[in-house]
Amino acid sequence: MRTILNYCLFLLCLWDMPALADVNSLQLDELTSPEVHSKILAGNTTILIPIGATEQSGPHLVLGKHNVRAYLLSGQIAKKLGNALIAPVITYVPEGAINPPVGHMRFAGTISIPEAAFEAMLEGAARSFRQHGFRDIVFLGDHGGYQKNLEHVAQKLTREWVHQPHSRVIAMTDYYRLSSSRFVEILKKRGFTEVEIGKHAGLADTALSMALDKNLVRNDALAHMEKSGEADGVVGDPRRATAELGQLAVQEIVDGTVTAIRAAVNAH
Repeated sequence: MRTILNYCLFLLCLWDMPALADVNSLQLDELTSPEVHSKILAGNTTILIPIGATEQSGPHLVLGKHNVRAYLLSGQIAKKLGNALIAPVITYVPEGAINPPVGHMRFAGTISIPEAAFEAMLEGAARSFRQHGFRDIVFLGDHGGYQKNLEHVAQKLTREWVHQPHSRVIAMTDYYRLSSSRFVEILKKRGFTEVEIGKHAGLADTALSMALDKNLVRNDALAHMEKSGEADGVVGDPRRATAELGQLAVQEIVDGTVTAIRAAVNAH
């Protein structure tokens, strides 16, 4: 009896113990300032800035799908790069006019900010990281609507820093291309039609989300969906999506983005 009591007390002590800080984390907001400084001095001079979106994706995908995907994929990319840390995900992005609402803003929950505000936020983040000693500042955008904004900011700072070449900004558009057009090619080879694959919340979008986090998908809503359309916020047909299909995209995105980042760094 005493042994059981002692064991229970031991478990209670464990329950009350604070979680130990993970000094080996690659997530910037899980580290202290001195830990970040030490990692930069040790060679972690690449910073990934994952960018998501808060937008509707039909009745079966959660509003934050882009944010979760950007977080999880950037983690895999950073681990494979070996010299990168990861900034907090940017979740507020341009989604079109608010009043009158257009595009995704016609659906509850979508958040839109002006393009100028978005670019100013990206620029401020990049300047902050350059100040701290990061050399390669990489934008990873999970949503197609703002890719031009990422390129605009990267080009602006590249011109400004041309005579101070120890830092650079890279708009990694390959990351989005691999998750969209490249994944579409893979699915077509497996017999899926372009209409079914879709451009938003269709088979491709849903499968990638399933592969990364099953909680992004409302399976009950998916199971009872009839053929949807733009009136439902869906462009495509997600009903045959599976995590196994999505995993094909995950591998392409991670491997392809790592290769593209290394090539961009070496070219500079």
